[in-house]
Amino acid sequence: MTTATQNEISFYRYPPIGAEDWRYAYPTAKVRVLELSMIPRSTFVDMANAGSFAEAAELLAGSDYAVESGADSAQIEQMLLEQRTQTRQLFVNLMLDEEIIDFMRAREDYTNMRLAIRRVVTGKPLGLDYSNEGNVPAEEFEEIFEQENYERFPEYLQDAVEAAVLGYYEHKDIRRIDYEIDRIEAAWRVKQAAADKLTFISSLVRLRIDLTNIRTMLRLKMAEREEETNFFLPGGFVDTHKFIQGLEAGYEVTTQLFYATPYFELLEVSISYLRNEQSFLKLEKECEDFVKGFLKTTRSIAAGPQPVIAYFLMKEAEIRTVRMTLTGKKNGLNAKLILDRLGEWMA
Repeated sequence: MTTATQNEISFYRYPPIGAEDWRYAYPTAKVRVLELSMIPRSTFVDMANAGSFAEAAELLAGSDYAVESGADSAQIEQMLLEQRTQTRQLFVNLMLDEEIIDFMRAREDYTNMRLAIRRVVTGKPLGLDYSNEGNVPAEEFEEIFEQENYERFPEYLQDAVEAAVLGYYEHKDIRRIDYEIDRIEAAWRVKQAAADKLTFISSLVRLRIDLTNIRTMLRLKMAEREEETNFFLPGGFVDTHKFIQGLEAGYEVTTQLFYATPYFELLEVSISYLRNEQSFLKLEKECEDFVKGFLKTTRSIAAGPQPVIAYFLMKEAEIRTVRMTLTGKKNGLNAKLILDRLGEWMA
């Protein structure tokens, strides 16, 4: 481990979450109650093992995700999108700090940006099907790109446009769009969280950068593309040089390189499954579990924005898990594959 990394990682398992804020006494109490109605892992296990889609759907009766046994994929997706919109609106209603709302909404801006630039460089119509839950209204994306008037975007998106377009045309590689936007987004989030003195969000952002780099490292190793070392994002708790070392080393050595980091066990389990099953299912599961484990540390906070943010993100993860499980059952996916992907984080 490099000296810089040793200085950065001053915790054993999870990074700090910051101090309490009693302005959030009611919002915290509200989400504590809502957490009690979240779907337990046992229900998802039963859904995965159900004999049919209809039986799996029946297990959600009485929950926010009740669907008819004859529901098609479009109806399921519409129901889930409505649940996500309601969850995001609740978050806005409970959050007292506008900068945190803007920070979280920026996720949709970057997602819209990826879609728009991909369409521009591939000559496809810009379209109007952008998310309207970001800081930039969906209808403005097509207009801004058609007019090439990028100054109408917030500064963090202006940087993303330039970097993504240049990255694509320099390498003629569509993957560069995602990488350049990821790089700009990660740098902005690290800087913004530090400027706003948001300890919990700063820890979450840096942790996610590490997990993104772990995914990148293992995917490049699996594809035997050890030469592509410029896809790692700076700003995490672990220095990018360690991921480059892990990319170039054998699998056993890669695991040991991260022994003194919080990600050793995650890598040990994920690499074993990857080598045996030739699949990234366990990696995705372990990464999600790690994030949820960090989010659950906010239960030690009596009042503050941290529990509200944590509930919001866990609810979004629950919606994704419902989508994955129902879609899997609808398409006849093997129960073992669903269970391998199912995280441990649910209560």
